[in-house]
Amino acid sequence: MDDELPEAIKKCIKILEENIDILSNIEMDLEDQKEDEIVSNLKIHDLYDMTEDLAESTKLKRAEFNLMRRNAENLPQN
Repeated sequence: MDDELPEAIKKCIKILEENIDILSNIEMDLEDQKEDEIVSNLKIHDLYDMTEDLAESTKLKRAEFNLMRRNAENLPQN
């Protein structure tokens, strides 16, 4: 039984590594859907601010994704 557990964990880690891109994309899509909102009567400066916010948010999401990917790649493979 004790020998089976590490093998099961290794299989789980392998499955997660193989699917991390898909899981991350699903997470980003769900977050994007929550942020979708129709706003009327915007001024040009409001649009500019929203564009800056979106660019920063996208950079943060990409950085988080890359960090998760690197962490998954660096997991010890016993």
